[in-house]
Amino acid sequence: MVAVRSTTTTRFPGGCVAVLCALAASAAPPPVSLPEVYDGGVALADYWVSEKYDGVRGYWNGKALVTRGGNTIDAPDWFTRGWPDTAMDGELWVDYGAFSRVSVIVRTAEADDPAWRSVSYRVFDLPEHGGDFDARVPAIRETVARIDAPWVIAIRQFRVADAAALDAALERVLGRGGEGLILHRGDSHYRAGPSDALLKLKPFADAEAKVVAINPGSGRLEGLMGSIDVRTPGGRVFAIGSGFTDAQRANPPPVGSWITYRYSGRTATGLPRFARFLRRRAGGPPPGSERDPGGR
Repeated sequence: MVAVRSTTTTRFPGGCVAVLCALAASAAPPPVSLPEVYDGGVALADYWVSEKYDGVRGYWNGKALVTRGGNTIDAPDWFTRGWPDTAMDGELWVDYGAFSRVSVIVRTAEADDPAWRSVSYRVFDLPEHGGDFDARVPAIRETVARIDAPWVIAIRQFRVADAAALDAALERVLGRGGEGLILHRGDSHYRAGPSDALLKLKPFADAEAKVVAINPGSGRLEGLMGSIDVRTPGGRVFAIGSGFTDAQRANPPPVGSWITYRYSGRTATGLPRFARFLRRRAGGPPPGSERDPGGR
């Protein structure tokens, strides 16, 4: 699918050009790989380790940048100039703690918006490369070097000797505001969907759920939202009442929207423990639930 530069100025709420909105709605999601959760028990010497960036997944299909859900990203011509005619997988990223900012740029900014100057594309894989990840790591570096643009960066891939070294690497990432690590087994080929060869390590787990009710607050929160009831893709319903600012309580995520929440383990009945609101999910429902995009 080729990116469209429409001459119409008709825009929908959220900033979407009419032609692009219609195009995005009919696009097929790209065949992206998805990490499972690292819980130990693997031979770390077999894995490459990299930082997990909290941005917007961007899949270059050789002609256009698309989201994980298949929506065309209206990136500037200069941003993708010199990119290969084969696929790259990466993260569109602005800065630590700036997920909302990059999400707005990717979803609503037109190609001539100067906000694109703050965005980098951090490449972590080459989906159409025929080799295993051991072979793809140098190929990623060579591909990015040929593009020779400061906003296109090969994510650093490194090895760790043991669990202590992995923990130290995680602490360094968290210390600069990062969210975690990705482990990628060296002998694995690129595979769409969840893969046990691709693992994510974060101090907290996070997941998505759909808002099904808004509960009023009391006391200090009189007149504001007190909590929301959410339903997981598996059908479990529970309440989330922490993690919100007062501004978010005054304008809570509406019923029917999807949110990302953070939690620490599960209860004996399988519900998330200490669930906290993280953010509204900009791309709507996650893949496999009711369809659409997201990050890695």
